[in-house]
Amino acid sequence: MARIANVTIPTEKQIQISLTYIYGIGPKYAKDICTATSIEPTTRVKDLTESDLKKIRDEIDANFNVEGDLQRVVAGNVKRLKDIQAYRGIRHKNNLPSRGQRTRTNGRTRRGKRVAVGGSQPKAATKT
Repeated sequence: MARIANVTIPTEKQIQISLTYIYGIGPKYAKDICTATSIEPTTRVKDLTESDLKKIRDEIDANFNVEGDLQRVVAGNVKRLKDIQAYRGIRHKNNLPSRGQRTRTNGRTRRGKRVAVGGSQPKAATKT
């Protein structure tokens, strides 16, 4: 059970894949970390020694902004956009897509479940 940046990474996977479980590290940065620490990217996490894990931890601490710190930075950026009433900030505040996607037909992920407008359908005929 390897913990890097306060995240338990999977031990059965290759190190280049396991590192992507850390918020802020994608495939490219995972490969860069492996090259900087001179660890083979296809090595399984369970096969790494404690010194290898320490090298990886030190590399991430020194050169990367990950997990809680990065989430705080991103949240601060969104808050700043909302405070200055920027277009993107208003889209964030209204829970709408902020990167130019269309919303007339799609955008359900961001807008939520469809809400029916009452009274738009004619009443069904009933037997009397």
